[in-house]
Parts: sequence; C-alpha cells; structure tokens
Amino acid sequence: MRKLLIFIFRIRAFLVFLLLEGVSLYLLYRSNTYHSAAFYQSSNYYVGRVLEIQSQVADYFRLTEVNQSLALENANLRAQLTQIQEQLLNDSLGTVKDSLFVTAMDTATTRDSLLAPLVAAGPAVFTYRPARVTSNSVRGLNNHLALNVGTDAGIQAGMGVLTANGVVGRVKAVSRHYATVTSLLHSQTLISVKLRRNKSLGSIRWDTENPETASLHYIPLSEKIFKGDSVVTSGAGGIYPPGIMVGRVISVRKELDKSFYTIVVRLSVDFEKLSYVYVVENKRKAELDSLLLRSGITEENE
Repeated sequence: MRKLLIFIFRIRAFLVFLLLEGVSLYLLYRSNTYHSAAFYQSSNYYVGRVLEIQSQVADYFRLTEVNQSLALENANLRAQLTQIQEQLLNDSLGTVKDSLFVTAMDTATTRDSLLAPLVAAGPAVFTYRPARVTSNSVRGLNNHLALNVGTDAGIQAGMGVLTANGVVGRVKAVSRHYATVTSLLHSQTLISVKLRRNKSLGSIRWDTENPETASLHYIPLSEKIFKGDSVVTSGAGGIYPPGIMVGRVISVRKELDKSFYTIVVRLSVDFEKLSYVYVVENKRKAELDSLLLRSGITEENE
C-alpha cells in the first residue's frame, strides 16, 4: 500500500493534468452545440460497432444450437413429406375413375386433400431423428460412420440413415449416446433400388472403389437405360422409404456373356462432407419382419 501511495505521489502532476483535461472537454462539449453533436455522432458509431461485433461473436458460438434446431425442423418436414407421398400412393391404388369423367373439380379435390391436415392421413409410418456425424471413413474397403445419438434418442440397430441428398447407410450398433453406421461405401452393403423413369428393380453395391460411384446390378437387357436416369430406393425390406434418391446413371454397358447391364451410378451423397444426417425409423418394420419370418422369406437387400 505504501508503494502504491508513493507511485501516485510521483505522478500527481500527470493525474491532475488528466483531471483538468477531462473537465475542460466536458465543459467544451456541454456548452458547444457543434462539438456536442460531433461527439454523440462518433460515440454512437463506435458503440454500434462494438455491439455489432458482440452480436457476431454471440451468433458464432450459437451456430451449433442453430444447426441442431434446423436439423430437427428438417427431420419433421421430411417425415411430413414422406407421409404425403405415402398418402398419394395409397390414393392412387384406390377406386379407378374413367378418364372421361375426370373433371377440374376432381383435380381440385385431390389437391385440397393433399393440403389438408396430415392427421387425417393417420400416424406417420416413417419418423426421422437428426444426428451429427462424429467420425466417418471413405477410403477403406468397409467404411463406417459414428453418430452422436443412441438408445436414449430412440435409435436402434437396423434403422436407415439418410441425408437431404440421399441414402447414407444403416445403423449397425448402438450404445446409450452413440451409434455406428455401416456406410453405403461398404463391400457388404446391398440396397434395393429402382429406376425412377421405368420402375426397373435392381440393387446398388459399392464395388467401384470410388467414394463417388457405385454399381447398379440386375437390370435386364430388355430394359432401356439412359445416362442421367435417377436411381431411388424401392422401399423393399422397409429400411428406407420408397423414392429416396441414391444417384444417377453415368455409364451403361452391355456384356456379351451377361444377361444384365453393367451400370455405374454417381452417388447423390458426398460422403467426404457428411456433417448432419437423419436416422429413419419404420414404425411397421417389426410387423414386416415378423411376417417374413413366419413365411420363411429372407430379404437379402436392405
């Protein structure tokens, strides 16, 4: 304390100068309109800049929370979209009308029914849960992912994993807070798909050793296949909803000793940039599996 007092005593002249300088500036800006306006204008600018920087810093540290909120909202919207698609399919299998009697009123009624509350369509078959990818491999022969959700979030082994762009893989094992996923980029992964244009059924297998492409198998030579054809999930096995994008055909070849095309598909998912995914649950999967088991049917494709 004594040293502090001695230090203040030594700089007493400088402290008095600062005090008098502050008082003089206060009197100047208080009594002069021009200087007062200039001072407040400058102070408002710097205060605004400080508040802007503070807001940017706060927003940056909230990015994780914002991303999680958006992922949850997208999961809910995707579940509603799947429900509408299922309702469309169910409606298309209903009573067939003669095309001569289909009127504009019928079209309007159909459109209004699609926009009606989803509760009328019954409970959704597929539900989506957002998850963050904590680790991912793309260069091995059998690639896997790890997610930051587990049994506490309702995740179970066997559930499908998607992104907004397409199919990612299938949940392999689950703990309370984490899950591992067998990637589509796995030598043993086989997914039942179809061509959107002509409904031809086939299977996707990753045997190209390129994380951007895979092979489409079992498309007979009797079908017409074109570059650019969309490949989507068929819904067989109940793992993935039907119509989920898998990729597009980039190469079609006929082999003389084969009865099927040799087709290469560019995958719609960029596996090297996975960040957030959706774990999809089929509420009726257990019922389907039980029926297949009683029937003695084994489903090889996912």
